[in-house]
Amino acid sequence: MTVIVDVQYAQGEALDEDAEVPLPEQFERWVGAALAGRRDAGEITVRVVAITEGAALNQAYRHRPGPTNVLSFPIDDSPPAEVPLLGDVVICAPLVNQEAREQHKASVAHWAHLTVHGSLHLLGYDHQDTVEAERMEALETEILAGLGYPDPYAGDRETRTAS
Repeated sequence: MTVIVDVQYAQGEALDEDAEVPLPEQFERWVGAALAGRRDAGEITVRVVAITEGAALNQAYRHRPGPTNVLSFPIDDSPPAEVPLLGDVVICAPLVNQEAREQHKASVAHWAHLTVHGSLHLLGYDHQDTVEAERMEALETEILAGLGYPDPYAGDRETRTAS
């Protein structure tokens, strides 16, 4: 399996200096796990951004104000290549770290989850309806367990069952 992960860290607006921002090797591991058994080869760019860029992209492409934790931009018509371009995953660092704190999750586990989540979107997985969401959540949970991370949806399931 040939997986190429290009990692870009936003310049200009400072990413939170105290925040844990994963290394390229970590992104490579997480993307590789998401593609394993689903794609023989692929190239993905992971871009780590601050709030301003995250909000601008969310507004421009989803028409929603404010930043979101992860955005995926699949390449629908990649030119023929030995390693096909799959697209870009954009992750908003300050928001990811804030969510990890608020959800009482290890920061690295949340980063892994959102990287896997965004990568699966590039492979065509979605969560627009209940069936798709359950399928994608189960796959994410399986991939993350294989990487040694806990179920990212455990708290959500407990809340749903309690109500």
